[in-house]
Amino acid sequence: MQDGYEGIKAAGANELIAISSDSQQGTASTRQNWSISYLLLSDEDIQAISGYNVKSTGNPFIARPATYIVDENGRIAERFLDGVYSRTDSDDIITALNGL
Repeated sequence: MQDGYEGIKAAGANELIAISSDSQQGTASTRQNWSISYLLLSDEDIQAISGYNVKSTGNPFIARPATYIVDENGRIAERFLDGVYSRTDSDDIITALNGL
């Protein structure tokens, strides 16, 4: 996602936020190791993961890949949900943003 971050921002995204079930320390380590410049948040207690109903079917303590685009009114304008483990491509996000 880092590779497509500038394109996502250029397409009109206010911000890109990733949420992980890793601990705060684990999330900070991932952010540093992968040179991630967008927001990467820890949801160690899986409240957001549960709230968006994206718990993994294989392991309820992690999230399955999901991408939500929230419009300027706070409504979900687009969502990409995957039942397996593939991530949304940044080009798909850019296309969806351009369609808003």
